[in-house]
Amino acid sequence: MGTQNKRFGAIRDLSLIESRRMQLQTAIDNSKSIESRRRFGQFATPYELAQEIMSFGLTLQDKKEISFLEPAFGTGAFYSALLSECDKHAKIINTAIGVEVDKDFFAAANELWGRTNVNLVSGDFTEIEAFEKVNLLVSNPPYVRHHYINKEQKSKLSAMTQKETGLSLSGLAGLYCYFILSAHKWLAPDAICGWLIPSEFMDVNYGGKLKEYLLNKVHLLRVHRYNPENCKFDDALVSSCVVWFKNETMEKNYNVEFSYGGTLERPEVCRNVDRNTLGKSGKWTHFPTYDVQFSNTHTPTLGDFFTIKRGLATGDNDFFILSKEEIEELNLDMNFFTPILPSPRYLKCNEVFSDKYGNPRLDTQYFLLSCTLPEEEVKKNYPSIWNYLSSGLDTTAQKYLCRNRKVWYYQENRSATPFLCSYMGRGKGEHTAPFRFILNHTSAIATNSYLMLYPKTILQEVIAQTPDILHEIWNALTNITANDLESEGRVYGGGLKKIEPKELSYVKCPHLAELLA
Repeated sequence: MGTQNKRFGAIRDLSLIESRRMQLQTAIDNSKSIESRRRFGQFATPYELAQEIMSFGLTLQDKKEISFLEPAFGTGAFYSALLSECDKHAKIINTAIGVEVDKDFFAAANELWGRTNVNLVSGDFTEIEAFEKVNLLVSNPPYVRHHYINKEQKSKLSAMTQKETGLSLSGLAGLYCYFILSAHKWLAPDAICGWLIPSEFMDVNYGGKLKEYLLNKVHLLRVHRYNPENCKFDDALVSSCVVWFKNETMEKNYNVEFSYGGTLERPEVCRNVDRNTLGKSGKWTHFPTYDVQFSNTHTPTLGDFFTIKRGLATGDNDFFILSKEEIEELNLDMNFFTPILPSPRYLKCNEVFSDKYGNPRLDTQYFLLSCTLPEEEVKKNYPSIWNYLSSGLDTTAQKYLCRNRKVWYYQENRSATPFLCSYMGRGKGEHTAPFRFILNHTSAIATNSYLMLYPKTILQEVIAQTPDILHEIWNALTNITANDLESEGRVYGGGLKKIEPKELSYVKCPHLAELLA
């Protein structure tokens, strides 16, 4: 495998170099504690991701000759990807610059790439004066939280960004924000930039100046957020996005492409959002999965924010749900039990806290017998569980739900969720809601006496970035009026009120929309 560069001709055996690069990357990572790597924001870009990003970046740059800059070079994942992808896109590397502050990574980079045309610079990128203009910049800058940047450093960094861009970042900004603004002086006219950064800047106050830069100092092209459930980094604690822009200023309104999930080339969702809307929106993670610009005819509902499912139907609660004391008395294996909330009538609190094992911190703890093994294996290897199951063969196993299962004791698949709503109630009066919203901090699931509210993407992102917002979301739910709940539910004899999952999804929730706006 080889690639072409203007100065030195073909670079051969790129696959061997890349194999060696990954070996060195792994060795350096293993030599540093995870705490140290998080402190200094050292999360290496997986090569497949680097290729994906670089390939897309080359499609944005219409110039044939590439002058490249990687401000946080590491072992050179993006440079390696550039060498790999240039031929595919009919590009020639004219110059390349890599800046790296860590001595271990710089030594590795020098070993790997010292004979190529890359100009490797040892030092802090934010302190280096630009000595060349580039037309392509791609980087995964260090994600160093603000509390690891001392007051003196923040002052110097803020003065630097003010000088280069006219913008002073908040003291709460992470180091990656300073990297982006300090890179401005390196950019040739029409240069293409791609930054792999945490997506949190899109929603937090300290991200305001960075968003101002993207909207007013350059031409923002694309923002792609990766699905946090498919984390691109094994040990990072943040969700990631790629921000693409062109070094040109735009006077008129224009559209910015927002995408989510999948890959840059094949996202799960993609939508254009105009610049004026972005300037007015405090939270950009709404896009493209959720449009916060509600029309006069649409009030946001719970279905906009949650996937709502009825809790688990066991087929026989008395048989499958046991207290901890009952499990111990019967000498049953706890590995076959998962925590479950008691019925709403026995749950006296609306906020359920967790013990150190993830179980509800309640006077009586309940657990669901959840066995997914075939009968013969249970009989052979887990006699106590089999004896208990056998006791239900003539009773529980004959009940409607159980006898219609593939294996009578198999349970539905339900995962825990922070938000639940009681399925029925008798609340009376305008301010007395017939249904209770529960905030669940535990690993417990729930029976079908509850409705389980699973956050959709917009809430998943917000919760991942700001776990403390759980209470605010819960408060917004509890502020839903009784009238709004009852209008979508149904009433039975004796004033008993019920609400089904689909009906709950139609309930208006303006307070929640305001919280996320």
